[in-house]
Amino acid sequence: MEQYAFSRSTDPHVDLSSQDAFNDGAPFATFDRMRRENPLEWVEMSDGSRGFWNVVRHADLLDLNRQSDLLSSAKGIRMEDQSDEEYEARKTFQETDPPQHRAFRALVSKAFSPSTVASYDGQIRTIVNNLLDVAMEQGEFDAVDAIARRLPMQMLAQIMGVPTADGDWLVEKGDALISNSDPDYTEFVIDKVDTDEYRLLPFRSPAAVELFDYANDLLDRMDAGEQIGVLNLVRQPTSHGTQMSRDEFRNFFCLLVAAGNDTTRYSIAATIHSLANNPELLTQIQSDDFTQWDEASDEMIRWASPTSHFRRTATRDFEYHGKQVKAGDKVIMWFLSGNRDEAGISDPYTINLTRPRNPFLSFGQGGPHICLGMW
Repeated sequence: MEQYAFSRSTDPHVDLSSQDAFNDGAPFATFDRMRRENPLEWVEMSDGSRGFWNVVRHADLLDLNRQSDLLSSAKGIRMEDQSDEEYEARKTFQETDPPQHRAFRALVSKAFSPSTVASYDGQIRTIVNNLLDVAMEQGEFDAVDAIARRLPMQMLAQIMGVPTADGDWLVEKGDALISNSDPDYTEFVIDKVDTDEYRLLPFRSPAAVELFDYANDLLDRMDAGEQIGVLNLVRQPTSHGTQMSRDEFRNFFCLLVAAGNDTTRYSIAATIHSLANNPELLTQIQSDDFTQWDEASDEMIRWASPTSHFRRTATRDFEYHGKQVKAGDKVIMWFLSGNRDEAGISDPYTINLTRPRNPFLSFGQGGPHICLGMW
């Protein structure tokens, strides 16, 4: 029996350029067709802007993800087109290529190293226990709101050194940033209203203004000598003298609040949903004999695919699968599709909590932009 973590569209021809592409569920039928018939398919943008190529096979994603000299992140990682001015104003280290990316990454990776995160183990366990206690006292509760939505930001608040009480506000602003095409989270839906006045802000969202103000306060306090969690590590120069500017720190803070919260929340929510709808999995992990927690975590991250895609831009003309990709073309890396590719993952539409050497692609494996939390 096929297992699931979210609804699935059966339409093999979903318009992947549309902000509504996932409204009827993850477009797995479309990706299945593309992997079989057209593994580098061109899609025109429904809004009339430049179209893009789609990379959907597991092996191709690994191959092209390693080639940052061929496919650049330095023109943006979202489908939308940006002017050079917009790119420079909004970029984080995600939107850079080596060697600049390595310099930026050296600044932030020390703040999220295994040893640094492990030092917060006790505090994180306390947060988890408190959230579970409050939820269980209600008897019946919304697990996404009570656990999946609150846990990541409370953990981040602890690690960043900001008040836990600010967590709900940071979640709200982070949602408005990263869900800028969803009217449930923002009044400034990018394909419904004119957001031109916010075009120089991260995610083209006015929520960034408030997060910039919050980040400015943190910067002022750190510049005055205050120690604020791991953020002081981010602000310290590397051995090569590289240091984040105030603008770069503000953009990084927005990214941390948005992406750091969203991917963890979605992975937790998908896990809870999968266990609730597949009781045999719940029975499996409740067994006293079950010890393969690392494998189970990797499998649920594969299943959830919290980062569905990133955009790259071709730096030169090249041929792939018989198609002529031109310099400047947008290329979308569909990690969500790679995580359901039977050529790369055995029985990909089944959750296997003991899957050995899981080759999942949820966080940019194989390339220089792999998630900071992938150790």
